Amino acid sequence: MRIYAAADIHGRAARIKSVKAQVKKLAPDVVVLAGDITTHFSDVMQLTDVPAPVLAIRGNWDMKKVDKWFGHFSLHLKTVIIEGVPFVGVSGAVSLRVYSRLAVREQAMIDKIESLLTKDSILVVHPPPHGVLDEVFKGVHGGCRRLYDMILRCQPPLMICGHVHKCPGAAFIGKTLVVNCSMGKKGAGALIHYEKGQVPMVEMMV
Repeated sequence: MRIYAAADIHGRAARIKSVKAQVKKLAPDVVVLAGDITTHFSDVMQLTDVPAPVLAIRGNWDMKKVDKWFGHFSLHLKTVIIEGVPFVGVSGAVSLRVYSRLAVREQAMIDKIESLLTKDSILVVHPPPHGVLDEVFKGVHGGCRRLYDMILRCQPPLMICGHVHKCPGAAFIGKTLVVNCSMGKKGAGALIHYEKGQVPMVEMMV
């Protein structure tokens, strides 16, 4: 499976144009938008008009209506299966001074996500795990601590995130490949090759 993933588009015309160009060029099987997509209805409609299924979660800047606009393909607290591969996600994030939470009642969110994950699930959230692809300033990390702990417990093969604009890239937590596909400062998302039972491979787009 070829996955094109992007985050932190923020409704900007140039980034929307870049996403659509990458989808046309890469011909992915599925597009994953990992939050902070837009705050404008018309821009969301542009992003659904691509020749592949578009799975999406909200980030901390997106309105809750975004979940409804993506309909069945919103991943918020549910599983969507594409070509036999389960995608699990949760919308939202709470940005605090030196780290992030998934929600005010974060442990309830963690419990719900953990109950949905299988050994083959691809996890999609907005903030990265704490300490991984999340350096906001030198020595200051903006990721989510409970998310890191959950990944250590569950070890899904792949996690897709964004939120921290300075740190697009890929890194492992144990057997889990974490991909920060933020378009915020540089780059144009990520192309991920995923097959069940194999280590995912990622190419960062520029």
